[in-house]
Amino acid sequence: MHSIDRIAEFADDLTALRQDFHRHPELGFEEHRTSARVAELLDEWGIEVTRGIGGTGVVGVLDGKQPGRTIGLRADMDALPMDEQTNLPYASRNPGVFHGCGHDGHTTMLLGAARYLAETRDFAGRAVFIFQPAEEGLGGARAMLRDGLFERFPCDELYGMHNSPYNEHAQLRIRPGKAQAGAGFFDIEIKGRGSHGAMPQVSRDPIVIGSGLVKDMQEIVSRNTDPTHAAVVSVTEFHAGSAYNVIPESAVLRGTFRYFDEADGSMIEARIRQLCAGLALAHEIEITADIRNVFDVLSNDPERVENLIEVARELLGDKAQANAELTMGSEDMADLLRVVPGAFFNLGHGGTVPLHNPGFVFDDSILPVGASLLARLVEKRGVA
Repeated sequence: MHSIDRIAEFADDLTALRQDFHRHPELGFEEHRTSARVAELLDEWGIEVTRGIGGTGVVGVLDGKQPGRTIGLRADMDALPMDEQTNLPYASRNPGVFHGCGHDGHTTMLLGAARYLAETRDFAGRAVFIFQPAEEGLGGARAMLRDGLFERFPCDELYGMHNSPYNEHAQLRIRPGKAQAGAGFFDIEIKGRGSHGAMPQVSRDPIVIGSGLVKDMQEIVSRNTDPTHAAVVSVTEFHAGSAYNVIPESAVLRGTFRYFDEADGSMIEARIRQLCAGLALAHEIEITADIRNVFDVLSNDPERVENLIEVARELLGDKAQANAELTMGSEDMADLLRVVPGAFFNLGHGGTVPLHNPGFVFDDSILPVGASLLARLVEKRGVA
């Protein structure tokens, strides 16, 4: 049995709801339609609703039949700034915006759990349903925390999930302790001196300087990080120039770095700044570096991982495993788990196209499975 019977009965409703969210994707902090629909449904089901937490975030609160623990469940709502290339009948109607990470599915699964729990109320304690905006590098979790999320809605435990086309259908995988990398983003502007392409000697060529900086940054990990530590630096954008015969005035580099040790993250940031300062001095130009932490290292509480696996195996059997490998991907659920102990797991589904790909397709058959797992966590963990 992969899903609760009652949730399986309204699985078609979940599919229709998920495809509606998919058809109308919204970027981080712009999830106005999505959050309005979430709040409308929670209210319709008799769940106390608070809007506007962290901008467009929504929180629902539902009490069970007797006192117990407060269990928080979290889902993200935002889409990615990319075009969809799936040709689905319910494909995105918003050019340049696409649910290419499956957050529409996460939102729907949490709504499915909320609907079931509101119908039955056969649990102890309190369920707190957290619908978070802006997970894709924009700091939605931190915005909710600044708005007093857990002061206003205290939780004893917190759980969340991410869909995974990399694992088999209905396979749950999680890792106790450190599980997903912390991350920083950087924007580097090289302000050189432009010239005619035939007279490079009068220029301060930002393309040549930037190319050297890219090469030097690739050596930060290999020559500064303990070889037993996992870390990565990736320059993902390089913008400069507009003509064949013009050496441009400036160039812009952007990218990300990932790490599992906080000291490594601080070291990488410091080395990027040192490289920029050194190249600026050597070439008599100005280089500015905007470097910011975006995601903390995600760490799952080992005790809550055990609790999760125990609950999940009632539905999934041996498909629930605490043997996931470390991943350099990042998740701002990490910020929430620094405040409330809990666990964040991956739930596998059909499909071979990776996340963040323009052809990614979410497998709707996993909706009742995810909703059931979240609901069972409230039913089982709420008993004090």
